[in-house]
Amino acid sequence: MRQTRRPLQGMALYSAILSQLVGSILIGVFTGMWLDNKIGTTPLFLVLCLFTGLATGVTAIILTIRKYDSGDT
Repeated sequence: MRQTRRPLQGMALYSAILSQLVGSILIGVFTGMWLDNKIGTTPLFLVLCLFTGLATGVTAIILTIRKYDSGDT
């Protein structure tokens, strides 16, 4: 049977999910823009790093939700 959780734990989970997804995407975008400016390939590294950041964010979200559901928080 599932334990009842406090509302603050739910808010903390949502905050962690949001910050992981947005943070990894922003890091990917800014890294891609920086690489494009250094090398001179305008959209290439921006797109590659954007998708890499998105994949990293989704992976981090999955791991966070698994940890939350297992009760290790």
